[in-house]
This record gives sequence, structure tokens and C-alpha cells, in this order.
Amino acid sequence: MKVYFVNPPFKAEYGKFSRENRSPAVTRSGTLYYPLWLIYAAAVCEKDGFDVRFLDAPAAPLNEEQAMKIIAKDGKNTKLFVVSTSTPSIYSDVSFAEKLKEHYKDAYVMLVGTHPSALPVETLKISEKIDSVARKEFDYIVRDVARALRDNKDPNKVNGLTYREKGEIKANPDMKYITDLDEIPFAAQFIKEHLNHKDYFFAASTYPEIQIFTGRGCMARCNFCVYPQTMHGHQYRLRSPKNVVDEFQYIADNFPDVKEVVIEDDTFTAKKDRVIEICKLLVKKGLNKRLKWLCNARVNLDLETMKAMKAAGCHLIIPGIESGSQQILNNIKKGTTIKQIQNYIANAKKAKLMVHACYMVGNNGETRETMEETFQLALKLNTDTAQFYPLLPFPGTEAYYWAKNNGYINGGYDDYVKEDGTINCVLKLPDLSSEELVRFCDNARKRYYLRPRYILHRIWMGIKNPQDLKRSLKAFGSIKGFLFKKTK
Repeated sequence: MKVYFVNPPFKAEYGKFSRENRSPAVTRSGTLYYPLWLIYAAAVCEKDGFDVRFLDAPAAPLNEEQAMKIIAKDGKNTKLFVVSTSTPSIYSDVSFAEKLKEHYKDAYVMLVGTHPSALPVETLKISEKIDSVARKEFDYIVRDVARALRDNKDPNKVNGLTYREKGEIKANPDMKYITDLDEIPFAAQFIKEHLNHKDYFFAASTYPEIQIFTGRGCMARCNFCVYPQTMHGHQYRLRSPKNVVDEFQYIADNFPDVKEVVIEDDTFTAKKDRVIEICKLLVKKGLNKRLKWLCNARVNLDLETMKAMKAAGCHLIIPGIESGSQQILNNIKKGTTIKQIQNYIANAKKAKLMVHACYMVGNNGETRETMEETFQLALKLNTDTAQFYPLLPFPGTEAYYWAKNNGYINGGYDDYVKEDGTINCVLKLPDLSSEELVRFCDNARKRYYLRPRYILHRIWMGIKNPQDLKRSLKAFGSIKGFLFKKTK
């Protein structure tokens, strides 16, 4: 039986829409994430014996007409379409799913992703042609629906579904989270067989790269973070160290041009003993000489683990620093302190790890003064790269309900990105307008990246490492228009 997985087109005329970003958009740096959630679900179905087809329209990028033509070539007799979604693109995504239902009337059409997980009933009400949405982690939901369709059973009996039946919208109990992650096939193997890895770019990594998850769930309780609150929960479930390193080995053996592995766990370093064991295995197998890697890492990471990671091939860590105001860090339940942040950056420099720091403005308690505190902290920390974004309160998060209940959301879902697909700001705080938040972030990027000290640092890094220079030039080529654009 044929199952078709579709990451649908959106804003193709402006570039590659990165739907799986934590803030989906056509990114200014040219970054395009792999559609990892969709990849893992497709890999699970393929492992279960289904005839799997996969289309990632933004990777080309393809417009709607082009995507439909490709599906028409091998979509005949498809019994199940699985369509990925995001908040900014939700109306476009549902429209595309409607067209699939019109062309393949006997197929079952399911939506997946953070938005329908957070708002399943509202999402189904957008169109009567959509059969169901899968809530939260959907690998086994999709597999079990496919099994039901294959065996002529009722697919709407599967846990984790909110579905339409005789004009009514009903919901089944949640599907249990997957605990044995070693049972999930390698993303890298599916990418090798179904995608072109050269279509994807991560601005902080060496091109080309492969992205993977080594665990799911996040123990932190940050009120803005969308994936733990809508998809995979707060219980950190892990692949075994051997399983992770085996995938590194697969990448090294099957992608001779790939330079780096991007570990996309919300916080790869949550379990120190496991990180150390993975590092030891990478060194033992010599994979630290063949592949670089980077990961998200909270600011409670210690120097000993940083040194082990560096020895194992890690060259960059990505912390969510968010704010220079301790009060705001407390307000958003970040669970970190300014002192921790300062020690973390100092230790990273001792371990010779690069740092890409993430900063965010517009949170509960934000003022012009706290925004400037954030920027001054960024200057003081002086990390290799930095990003500045306004808070995007996505449905399903505490930050969304805080903003919505206070009347701070200015616009609808399609206002989460601008006409050209780049990130927009929908927050309008009592003393800070959307325009002021965006203007601050634009100016912060310029003030950070156009410093003579920073420019000389990048040149020096490029002299020492030509691959770093190549990465920097590629990212700069995408972002330069925004850096030099006059801010109104």
C-alpha cells in the first residue's frame, strides 16, 4: 500500500520555506531545515513494509502547480497522504491538502505538525475535506492509520487522532510517547534514499550537513518553546549511545561529501554520562576525524563535558540565552542565571568550542531598557555568531496564551511571516510596538556583525579554517541585504 508524505509548498517565489524551524520562515541566512519529523514517520512506515513516497516541496523550491505535477506522476492508488503544516502556512497547507483530496478522492488525508497538535479542532474546521489531524509525536499514529487502511479497518480508531466522522469532530486518547527510540530507523538512511542532502543548509554548520535527533523531549520548561509543549513533551527519551554513533558511521560511509552532523535535540547535553559515552565511542571509531558536529546545549553544561565534546569532533554549541535581564529569564521559566551564562561562555572558550548565541525580545516584562541589557550582554559575551528575534508566540505554548489573554497578538496566523516569507512580529505590547521590536532586532544584528572587531575575527577564523570561511560567506551572501538595508 502506498503512503505519500508531503511537505507542501509555501512562498516558493521568495525562496525555501523552512517549515521545521522553531520559527518557520524563509530565513534570512538561507537556512533550510530537513523535515525531520516527517522523515522519521516516513521511515517508520517504510520499515513496516509500506510503499513510501516523499516530497519536500520547499527544498527545490516548488510552487503548488509543480508539486501537484510531481505527485501526479507517482501518486496513483495512494491510500494515505500525510501533509506537514506550520502556523504561518496553515491556511496554505490546508488548501494544498484539500486539492489532494479532490484529486485522490479515495485517499485518507491527514495533517501533522505543531499547529494541528495545539489546535486540532480549529484546524479541522478550516476545511471539511480533511479527514484527520495527528496530535503530538506522530510516527506510530501514521503507521497505525496506514495499517488500518491496508487491512480494511477503521483508521479513525487509532489513538492520537482528532478526526471527522459524519459531520462531527471527535478525538481519541493520546498516543503514548515512543520510549524505545532505537526502534526508529536512521534519518540519514531515509535521506540517502529519498532526498538530496545538498538541498539543505544550516548557517551555523559546514555545508553540506545532515540533521538528526538523538533524543526527544526536553526537561526544561521554557514558556515559549514550541516543540516540547506541542509535540514531544518534557520527558527526555534517548537513543542509546551505540545507536547514535552507528548513525554517525552510516553518514561517514554513505555521504563522502558531508562535513558535519547537526544534532537537533532541544538540549543534547541534558544527560552528562550519555554525552560522555557518545564522545568516547566517536573517538574510539575515529569518527571525530571524519565528521564535525554541533548541538543545542543549555548553559548548565560543564567544562569537562565541553572538552570531551571537543575531542569527539564537536566544534559549536547553541545556547538559548534569550535575555540579559534576570527577571525576564525568571518570567519565561528559563531556569538559568546570568552568572551561569557568563561561566558557560567562558568555559566554551577554554574548551575551544564556538558558540552561536540566541537572543529574544518581547517576553513578559520586556522594556526598552531590558532589550538594551540583552544587547549589552551579547557584546560582553562576544560569541562567534548571534541571532536576535522577537518572540513568536506559537499556539500551544504558555507564551501564546499569555499574549493572547492579554490582547498582545496583533494579527492572524498568516501574519507570523511577511509577504516574502521572512519572520514577522505579531506582538504588540503596551509600551513596545511590533515595529519597535523588529527594528531593535534588525539594528542589533547590524551593531553586532558590522563591528570592526567582529569582522576581523571572522577574517582570522577564515584564514585558519577555509571551511569556516566558506560557511561564513554563504551565510553572509544571504543575510547581507538585511544587514545593509536601511531600517525605517
